[in-house]
Amino acid sequence: MAELSLAIPKRWQPASVWLLYIAGLAPAAWTFYLGATDQLGADPVKTFELFLGIWTIRFLIATLAVSPARELFGWNYLRYRRALGLLTFYYALMHFTVYMMLDQAMDIQAVVNDVLKRPFVMFGMAGLAMLIPLAVTSNNFSIRRLGNRWIWLHRFVYIIAACGALHFALSTKILDFEQFIYVGLIIALILYRSWRPIARSRKKSPGRQRNRAVASVS
Repeated sequence: MAELSLAIPKRWQPASVWLLYIAGLAPAAWTFYLGATDQLGADPVKTFELFLGIWTIRFLIATLAVSPARELFGWNYLRYRRALGLLTFYYALMHFTVYMMLDQAMDIQAVVNDVLKRPFVMFGMAGLAMLIPLAVTSNNFSIRRLGNRWIWLHRFVYIIAACGALHFALSTKILDFEQFIYVGLIIALILYRSWRPIARSRKKSPGRQRNRAVASVS
């Protein structure tokens, strides 16, 4: 299958990545402005916190979808996967910061009690904790230094995705349509990633069997 990538001259491709960062952070900046100018309704802290959480999920899905989109449809956006992953981390960190500073007023004991009392908070904290080493090592130096260990480390993104889905699904008593869509997409992407190695091994098996049969005949 032929790959389809953005028709951007090579010299402009780094600029397009920076434009993605700017466009990706623009919703947070705009909503922060709305909150600062008292335009986020009766509970601006909760509204802003929820907004940042939803955008975390959106960027997480976009990050997970890069490889399947390339393999299934030939859409090659690999150059943007690192930026999408870092945007996921930035929004998760902002989501946590609003929760910690504005919602819980830096009360550590209240946060601990919240984690013990509400499982969805625990899943969210676990997901953020696992995102930190991925964000720190999302650079060429770490890729060269860690080698194959970098690949294994960044496979934690699927555990993070599971934590994110649980955090998002359990945050409300009743799932709305948007939650069903996002959680369903995360599950589908995790299942695809789990199935892909099995499919590859099955494709290799007939070839190996044919080689063995030829070798035995000869």
